[in-house]
Amino acid sequence: MDLGASSGRVMVGRAGRGTLQLAEAHRFPNRPVRLPGGLHWDILGLYAGVLDGLRAAGRTAHLTSIGIDSWAVDHGLLDADGALLGNPVHYRDARTEGAAQQMWATVPAPELYARTGVQDAPFNTLCQLVAARGSAQLNCARQLLLIPDLLTYWLTGTRGTELTNASTTQLIDPRTRDWSTETARQLGIDLSLFPPLRHPGSPAGRLLPAVLEETGLPGPVPVTTVGSHDTASAVAAVPALPGPGFAYVCTGTWSLVGLELDSPVLTEASRRAHFTNELGLDSTVRYLRNIMGLWLLQECQRAWNEPDLDRLLVESAASEPLKSVVDAADPGFLAPGRMPERIAEACRATGQSPPGNRAETVRCVLDSLALAHRRAIEDAQRLSGRAVDVVHVVGGGARNELLCQLTSDACGLPVVAGPAEAAALGNVLVQARTHGAVGDSLPEMRALVAGTQPLRRYEPRGTPGAWRAAERRLG
Repeated sequence: MDLGASSGRVMVGRAGRGTLQLAEAHRFPNRPVRLPGGLHWDILGLYAGVLDGLRAAGRTAHLTSIGIDSWAVDHGLLDADGALLGNPVHYRDARTEGAAQQMWATVPAPELYARTGVQDAPFNTLCQLVAARGSAQLNCARQLLLIPDLLTYWLTGTRGTELTNASTTQLIDPRTRDWSTETARQLGIDLSLFPPLRHPGSPAGRLLPAVLEETGLPGPVPVTTVGSHDTASAVAAVPALPGPGFAYVCTGTWSLVGLELDSPVLTEASRRAHFTNELGLDSTVRYLRNIMGLWLLQECQRAWNEPDLDRLLVESAASEPLKSVVDAADPGFLAPGRMPERIAEACRATGQSPPGNRAETVRCVLDSLALAHRRAIEDAQRLSGRAVDVVHVVGGGARNELLCQLTSDACGLPVVAGPAEAAALGNVLVQARTHGAVGDSLPEMRALVAGTQPLRRYEPRGTPGAWRAAERRLG
């Protein structure tokens, strides 16, 4: 099960020596719901989609294992009886405004970064908990489960906190790969809310009898802990071969752009550059910057009521390149609504002419994303001391040929695009490794992806001068 911010999918993977196949069993929308009290996830709708997907998957295959990944930071709160206390709040909800400043009054931002390595962002779980302090719901809570852990609990009755996802909470020390107890103590966070940490590959229980009855699956069906942060699973499936360094761009609603390192970068320069250190498989660190990603384009389509993305991309490819660009990492684009107007306003604020039509707006978004990818990769190399000679674009944006070519042009590096379903593949590979179907090492898993999945290579065109000039417009 791979749950994204706009849709969920249940995929059936078949893996073995020299074999890696993925088939979609069920796809369902993930539509946030705005209530009088704020923006929430429809968690029961998502769980129903998971059950429907398991029912469909069981009609096509005998399931050896199940694994769940999703977006990060959001969570559900349970009462003393294990019942969910309300729908989980969406990370784009405005309740966290000002929460970071409250935290920094107790633990200054540089000190917090030196301990946890997580970028300053209003959506971090720690910010959410500080914002919820004193609320009736948090006061009644006896346990906190991140979204994949919550769904795993409903499927199995067991509770745990998966490590790669926990590392996005701003409560994990990336050096020890354990909780930052001093941070929690100073900010009044009760770490007993979190069940024990689980690592990718560890068992997470078996489907409950009621779930087997609901889905029609023959038992027993084990659930395996995977890299439950979807980016951790996606990076595990980057088809990088052994050799010089690579950068990755995990594209979807967000663009997560960075490098895979052996140890975190916890310098003040890294914090000021808005990089985060998240934990990956096999003791790796995902050193990356969060960029708004295809959210910008999705919100424009929604504002225009325009579902025909292919036509927009064709028209945008013919538009003037780099006519206007915006900072795609600007948190001002985080909230939904009025995206075309907000893009135009951002252009005017930097002295640029705003896009004149929809095609120019789409071109502005794609040029801006490619420019943000370039800036993140250059900064990551400088701050980590790690050189890069190829960029891997994985996730849904790997299908966007124009974005992949523009990223290659902007970075002046070859881009290898694919697989598009990287998070689902990484999820399946961890399960397959756990159950002895594929090799043990991360390089072996990646070689299997490279040898079995369709990939496309893009070579850089033009010169970097135009991209440097566009970058200067943003300051």
